[in-house]
Amino acid sequence: MTTDTAAAARVPPELMRERSAHLALVAAELKTELFGIDDIIDRVIESIRAWYVLPHIIRRPVIVCLWGLTGTGKTQLTRSLAQKLGFYDRFVEVQMDGFSNGSSWRSADSISAMLAESAIAESEPGLLVLDEFQRFRTVNEKGDDMAVKRYQDVWQLLSDGRLPPSLSFLQELESSLAFSLYEHEREDRADEKPAKDGTLPNKLKFKLTPYQAQEFKQSLKLKEPLQEVMTWTPLQLQERMLEFKASSDSWETDYSCLLIIVSGNLDEMYEGTAKRVEDCDTDADIFHALTKKLSVIDVKKALGERFKPEQIARLGNNHVIYPSLSQSTYERLIRSTCARYVDEMQASAGLIFDLHESVYQAIYANAVFPAQGTRPLFSSIHAILSAPLVNAVLWALEHDVPADATLRVSLNAATQSLRVSHAESGASIAYPVPLDLNQLKQRASPDFRALLAVHEAGHGLVYGRLFGHAPQEVKINVASFEGGYNSYVRMKAESRQSCLDRLCVGLAGRAAEALVFGDDACTTGSESDFKNATALAARFVRHFGFGNRLSRIDVTDSTEENLNTDVEPTNAEIEALLAQAYSRAQELLVNDSVLLLHIVDELLANGQVSKEKMASLLGVGIASEEQMLMPYAEQLQVFSLQHELMRRVSSAAVPCEELAG
Repeated sequence: MTTDTAAAARVPPELMRERSAHLALVAAELKTELFGIDDIIDRVIESIRAWYVLPHIIRRPVIVCLWGLTGTGKTQLTRSLAQKLGFYDRFVEVQMDGFSNGSSWRSADSISAMLAESAIAESEPGLLVLDEFQRFRTVNEKGDDMAVKRYQDVWQLLSDGRLPPSLSFLQELESSLAFSLYEHEREDRADEKPAKDGTLPNKLKFKLTPYQAQEFKQSLKLKEPLQEVMTWTPLQLQERMLEFKASSDSWETDYSCLLIIVSGNLDEMYEGTAKRVEDCDTDADIFHALTKKLSVIDVKKALGERFKPEQIARLGNNHVIYPSLSQSTYERLIRSTCARYVDEMQASAGLIFDLHESVYQAIYANAVFPAQGTRPLFSSIHAILSAPLVNAVLWALEHDVPADATLRVSLNAATQSLRVSHAESGASIAYPVPLDLNQLKQRASPDFRALLAVHEAGHGLVYGRLFGHAPQEVKINVASFEGGYNSYVRMKAESRQSCLDRLCVGLAGRAAEALVFGDDACTTGSESDFKNATALAARFVRHFGFGNRLSRIDVTDSTEENLNTDVEPTNAEIEALLAQAYSRAQELLVNDSVLLLHIVDELLANGQVSKEKMASLLGVGIASEEQMLMPYAEQLQVFSLQHELMRRVSSAAVPCEELAG
């Protein structure tokens, strides 16, 4: 950039401060509208600061990638951002599955054509959103290339924002011009006959159709109005085409000042979470904690399942990862959405609805599916609240309740009804509401609940005793399947001892059944426990090198896999491991049978035991993933100290009396 150009592009300090202050205002507004993603909003704002405050310094598109589970606010953030920054008229949103709204048939396969039809000018800032990007995969599940015809110019846009001209299209324009010249020449030589209105054909004002003029205007980057281009003769158009072809600088289409937001769901990255669409039982905070640990490495691995390496490189490294929503975020959303319904009712009918805490609790229990975000939640709130509140307004009118009266609203989960009452008159009415998950959670018979409580209490108690921390969840009121479960903190690395402890925990449910009900009353409900324990014991012996042999033992029919295929001797060792683990679980439960019954009582009374309650019952703490490792750093220090002492003794560097001291 020359000195003159730099001076011309220099932004006044007042304008820089104004733009920066506006970004801060936008961030604050977004945080009041989108709950639970404050950190993401801050990062996005910082990512676009230079592009917004000093756009003239941008030499290639600024790319921000947003990845998250469905219903976490990605699309809403981009649309709100465009509006609040004043770019709603320079905003193009492309659905990368090929079904973009607002695109004409001419631009259906080309992003550059959509940009040309928009108000985004060349070399000027604009906002391009590439939504549902995961569906634009170029590599199939086997790793083979996929034939993708649409939107192939996206990779050049992501690279440097400069698009070369379509030579084939220029050839089509030349052919069209040649045909027009041919027709024009014959019109000049033909016997001219007046039209019905008295005008002559070759005296028509418009020589081109709007479609033809638009194609020439976009392809040759003409600044003249469309109606003016429609009046040009083929000779005039030919002159413009020759000028365009002679100027190499004008050939490239420059979109290097774009802000490109790539948005999508990478289920491969959220493995174990994204596909649990039916799970309404697991604590939202558990999903939230799991997904917060994801990093740019996880993004690149997931992208590698769908795109080629050079394409992944063009997306850059600014990958913003949305965690699933936490429990507190869902609770804020519920209260905010309910407040909107209440405010609308007051504005429409003058009545004030005061929602009891039971309403919010019932909505959370029946509406939150942590892996599916906000959409099921909003749907359930509408189903539970909208019709009863409207009916309550009509009821109040029929009973001459004053327009400014307050109506108390409570929810009875047992009767699945929403009760509306007017304290002054003593009148009340109940409306049925759909609480499907409540029904599912209470479907178990007393006998089955007793069985589930004993089984899950056994798992939870043994886990707490062996790992020194409370389980994250212990539940028997489950809607997504007929049963119960424990959930535990993941371990960063498994030791030999932790594997043995996990085997014991896995068999503790069956051991508890045997202790309380007897061996003959034990059920088949432990089938998955034995399956998982057997798999862990097999890996312990055959894969981890913790058994009697160090080699990796397995079956194979590939000559390129170097394995010890002598599997048979390991079967007895696996069976012995399982027997030892089961016996150990029985001993722990017998010694702690009083505590086992306390946990069972808590489960029968409440359907679950929180991690805080379990920690209190067990007299242990609540663990994080980092705390689930053995104290390797401390052990390293001890070893280093011992090694140093031995070195000093062997070299006689210090007297033995000093070492002893």
